[in-house]
Amino acid sequence: MPDPLAVSEPSMVPEPSAVSERSTVPEPSAAARPERARRAIEAAWRIEWPRLVAGLTRLVGDIATAEELAQDAHVAALEQWPRAGVPPNPGGWLMLTAKHRAVDRIRRDANFARKLELLGRQTPLEEQPVFDEPGAEQPVIADDLLRMIFTACHPVLTPPARTALTLRMVGGLSTAEIARAYLVPESTVAQRIVRAKRTIADKKVPYEVPEGPELAERLDSVLEVIYLIFNEGYAATSGDSWMRAELCDDALRLARILTGLLPGEPEAHSLAALLELQASRTRARTGPDGGLILLADQDRSRWNGLYIRRGFAALARAHTLNRTLGREPGRYALQAAIATVHAMSTTTEDTDWRRIAGLYAVLAQRFPSPIVELNRAVAVSRLHGPAAGLELADAVAATGALADYHLLHAVRGDLLARLGNAEQARAAFTRAAELTGNATERELLLDRARQSGNPL
Repeated sequence: MPDPLAVSEPSMVPEPSAVSERSTVPEPSAAARPERARRAIEAAWRIEWPRLVAGLTRLVGDIATAEELAQDAHVAALEQWPRAGVPPNPGGWLMLTAKHRAVDRIRRDANFARKLELLGRQTPLEEQPVFDEPGAEQPVIADDLLRMIFTACHPVLTPPARTALTLRMVGGLSTAEIARAYLVPESTVAQRIVRAKRTIADKKVPYEVPEGPELAERLDSVLEVIYLIFNEGYAATSGDSWMRAELCDDALRLARILTGLLPGEPEAHSLAALLELQASRTRARTGPDGGLILLADQDRSRWNGLYIRRGFAALARAHTLNRTLGREPGRYALQAAIATVHAMSTTTEDTDWRRIAGLYAVLAQRFPSPIVELNRAVAVSRLHGPAAGLELADAVAATGALADYHLLHAVRGDLLARLGNAEQARAAFTRAAELTGNATERELLLDRARQSGNPL
């Protein structure tokens, strides 16, 4: 069988380096220094929070306790940095301060000492090194972040709990930010996080990176969490807005972090490739009024070329790793390969639908799913006409697996409209509008129902 990932590789354009320039602005007045320090503290806190809590969890063996100690260090920074200045290594300062606070609490708080003793962490805590030089701690930080990612995405947790805990502990988002992104009450997010941490403690989930066969199984859970976060941002399931760009950004950042932590895992690079390529279209997916713009109608000049080049590079890396390891391409590699075909096309008409249909066929064979079959129906309809696509879509509908999935009815509506079956198309679009929870998408579907004789 031909290599499904054999694509023409574009020339790689190096990314601009981040250059630090010495400021020529005069030193701020004494009155302005506290505000400058406060901004520096908040910026450092945002960056260092995931690393700090991940490292402290390794030291004390408990996420909730690690958060308490991290908060103590934050308070100390707020008190000291405005007077003493921001240290050269903010992360190292925060970690050292948190460790000292933990030791102080052991000495004065018998209950806290007993808690750490039960966790088996009291002696290791005092012996663990903390690095003062910038960069010296990077290998340890990487290991700690990996431990936190695998812990937050542990299969013992429910999918909503994994998502909330990952965004909080690895993404560094506050509960308020997560709640806004998912349009749920802040108390709901807080409860999910508390329950997740309690479950991890009660089930004695080890704070470690799995090895051997377990690594592949657990990595699937990590990749799925990041993928679902991105999907919720890319096509929001509820609310008024079609997209929630902040979730896409968070997922993309997590995917990039993961490739840095697991450089030898092809599916980590494959997921990053898929998200880069999908994210490249975000500016073109909505109009000035926030209305939804489908792929066929998008201004492709607005697609982000840097993201596309990053996506190609990540997929090339995944392909090389798969060949080296003797592995078949995974689900994210195949989906990323499909996205590359779209990225290399200038219009819907000149898209290589034969290749896309073939990739979906491989995906359906290796990772069977009714949603994959539905996507294959769309590709086949572009290749062989709407009747061929409708036959496949109807076969999916006959299984009943996607009866309440609005996109099944939307796809059928479009195919029926292209065949000139206006009444059936109208009914399908109306049903799709009833099932979606997104107001912008509902308006588009109702508009298609009103104009059901006009195919996309």
